[in-house]
Amino acid sequence: AFGIYGHEVQEADDTEIPSDVREKILRFARAAVAVATMRGKSYLQIGSVTMGIGGSIISPEFFEEYLGMRVESVDEVEIIRRMTEGIYDENEYKKALKWVKEKCRPDFDKNPKEMQKTPEEKEKDWEFTAKTACIIKDLFNGNRNLPEGREEEAVGHNAIVGGFQGQRQWTDFYPNGDIAETLLNSTFDWNGPKAPTPFATENDTCNGIAMMLGSLVSGSAPCFHDVRTYWSPEACERVTGQKPDGVAANGFIHLINSGATALDGSGACVDAEGNHVMKPFWKMTDADIKACLNATDWCRADYEYFRGGGYSSRFVTRAEMPATMIRLNLVKGLGPVMQIVEGWTVALPDEVTDKLWKRTDYTWPCTWFTPRTTGKGAFKSAYDVMNNWGANHGAISYGHVGADLITLCSMLRIPVCMHNVADKDVFRPAAWNAFGMDKEGQDYRACAAYGPLHKN
Repeated sequence: AFGIYGHEVQEADDTEIPSDVREKILRFARAAVAVATMRGKSYLQIGSVTMGIGGSIISPEFFEEYLGMRVESVDEVEIIRRMTEGIYDENEYKKALKWVKEKCRPDFDKNPKEMQKTPEEKEKDWEFTAKTACIIKDLFNGNRNLPEGREEEAVGHNAIVGGFQGQRQWTDFYPNGDIAETLLNSTFDWNGPKAPTPFATENDTCNGIAMMLGSLVSGSAPCFHDVRTYWSPEACERVTGQKPDGVAANGFIHLINSGATALDGSGACVDAEGNHVMKPFWKMTDADIKACLNATDWCRADYEYFRGGGYSSRFVTRAEMPATMIRLNLVKGLGPVMQIVEGWTVALPDEVTDKLWKRTDYTWPCTWFTPRTTGKGAFKSAYDVMNNWGANHGAISYGHVGADLITLCSMLRIPVCMHNVADKDVFRPAAWNAFGMDKEGQDYRACAAYGPLHKN
């Protein structure tokens, strides 16, 4: 049980809930709602293992025992079957294609001219990718408006999270899945504002789970990233002639993904005070959607990675925003562990961004991130955070939601192996106190003793 005791004694007629009690009640409620939301739902993997990536080797036991979810698997050829046999909502497809062509602004084609497709071929790619997005959405949620006689396909897979293999068999032959991935993860699509559907690039199931958990506690869109490069202040100055300052003064990490992440990650939305934010989906307005789309270009896919063509979203996060980077890792002999890093997105000068961005793929969405460091252990510096990260993938959620995630992980019995949340904000069941005096050790021992939440 979770014990909630206020720090100060109140008078009998005091009707106010103290701030420390209020925060614990809300933290418990957010985590509990997340647990209930996951239960009975599914993870939909479209395809399978991508290029040998460990995170895309799915563990049905983990989903069943820890999250109360099941795994649904669909081969990528199902998308082609539905296209070929017309198993999609024609009106929805026409609406999606019209919206994509009006709102998604084409940008440069970096490929050698002799490899570039004709305008007619590029037009076909827009049609193919819009149709792909519609079909994947149907696979997740079902669609009552599919053609008559397609009642089975109309049901869907009751999925709240999933992943798309893509590389390499699909992307070597067909246009990539970046438009589908981007729009599922975003808080809007051609139908307007919507709840984001975490959809992991390369079917990295571990990152998909991190995206889902972050989205459930924050209400905002999950951003999938490669944790690509650590830039020290010295290296940044050597390459660009400028030394970073502000929150990035001690270095920062380049987060980038292969052409797809939530468009909310552009930081184009603003709140009533004019601050750049990532809003929960229920607060998204038409103006917010327009701002995110205006901040994004769609480059031709880089044929070095995506021989089949397609389009990749491209933006740079131009605002300093609070953010939490998350990663779930499955460790043989230990089980699942969670990594949580609170920090900020960084707004670098355009000329600095341009030079550093070109050190990797210039057609992909770009976010600079700096963690809140503590001067010791894994959080001694931004370099140490990256050096202790469990994989080259991570998920970003808006806000400092590490404390909520720690509470949620304790409910699921997933120990947190790395976090920079203050001890005073760590809220776990009172029984954890019986497992020793150090909070990290308590967590490991309690999770081991009680076992996965849903294990029979």
